[in-house]
Amino acid sequence: MDTGRAYPVSGRVILHVDMNAFFASVHEAEEPEKYRGKPLAVAGSVEERRGIIVTSSYAARAKGVRTGMRVRDALRLCPGLIVLEPDFELYRRYSRRFRAIAESYTPLVESMSIDECFMDITGSKAFGTPLDIAKSLMHRIRTELSLPCSVGIAPNKLLAKMASDMKKPNGLTVLRLRDVERVLWPKPCGELFGIGKQTAAKLAAMGIRTIGQLAMADEERLARRFGEYGRWMKRAACGIDPSPVVPGREPNKSIGHSVTLPRDYTDSGDIARVFLNLADQVCRRLRRQGMVARTVQIAIRDPRMKTITRARTLDVPTDDALDVHREAVRLFADNWPAGKPVRLLGVSVTGLEPRDRAALQLDLFDHIRRQTREKLNETVDRLRDKFGENAVLTAGMLLDDPSAFIRDRKRRGTSLQKDDPEGPGRPDRRDRNP
Repeated sequence: MDTGRAYPVSGRVILHVDMNAFFASVHEAEEPEKYRGKPLAVAGSVEERRGIIVTSSYAARAKGVRTGMRVRDALRLCPGLIVLEPDFELYRRYSRRFRAIAESYTPLVESMSIDECFMDITGSKAFGTPLDIAKSLMHRIRTELSLPCSVGIAPNKLLAKMASDMKKPNGLTVLRLRDVERVLWPKPCGELFGIGKQTAAKLAAMGIRTIGQLAMADEERLARRFGEYGRWMKRAACGIDPSPVVPGREPNKSIGHSVTLPRDYTDSGDIARVFLNLADQVCRRLRRQGMVARTVQIAIRDPRMKTITRARTLDVPTDDALDVHREAVRLFADNWPAGKPVRLLGVSVTGLEPRDRAALQLDLFDHIRRQTREKLNETVDRLRDKFGENAVLTAGMLLDDPSAFIRDRKRRGTSLQKDDPEGPGRPDRRDRNP
């Protein structure tokens, strides 16, 4: 077949590469004699049987083990389950390697997370047809890294993502615009990438239950209910997505960390200590980037997995953990009933700007206080750079709380615990309108 004829005259060819059960698969690849083919799970807290499963191998999934399940429940379903603590430094190393393989086919590679990326291969005809490239990519990832992956091929990012989700593990799916009506329209709205349970429920209340019904819905009615997001949903239901593959990373619009707690927290002192550790690492990263932030946002999740976010804009931008911690505690007290249990806490900062260009309008007292804090922070940062993140800690950080793990890059997570180029309040990948 003439390779050129496999590419569109106009338009693009996009691949979405999704590493399958990535964390568990990395452990299998690293130590195959111990873990290959065995029921394996990675949990945020191995020591606590109440810890949460982060991901599981396909052998464990066959026994009913699922992400978000408590360790004790997973062990009840699968008594032989091997439970490991996360090693995020190891995962990052493998992530860099699979991205390097992707970049050997095209410079247009956009990382979406540690285990997935988009590739624009429109200009990659020298490597063969899109199917040739996808098969070669999967083969190399399997042979060079011993990892499984699924690949979607489509004319845009939305459909490529939908395609890669259709066959796992080791699946290869082509989804064209002409396939949208036949393949996607019969599916429920919640299966359209970018629409989660809450939005699907709101659509169902409007009588819109399938992607096809969403595609045919009145755009103005959707816009009245959901704003611009409603217009986006209708376009997406028709398979339309003009967004380009953007290589590299955009400047961060927010920095944040969160932790899932090993048990329900109700004590205000415990909660304040978690916020202190989170604020400390968020501001440490702010200072590394030479940035200050204008807005503090917290995330709170209860034992039923219901999450709220609340934010407050500061009078003066900051990179000081004391300022961020104070606002986080205040936001929590103002928005969460005393004694109500908490299972996850998060802190993020937004409205970032370079510190040397920030307009700091301070009175004399604040100016002196800020100079003192800046000198202290500079000293602490230098000590931590030289001796490690635990070199200098306040008394409130010393207890063995899960939030202390974020100082350890090996154990620190990468989902909510990462810089977010989309900004605050970005819903998870299944729901853009929570």
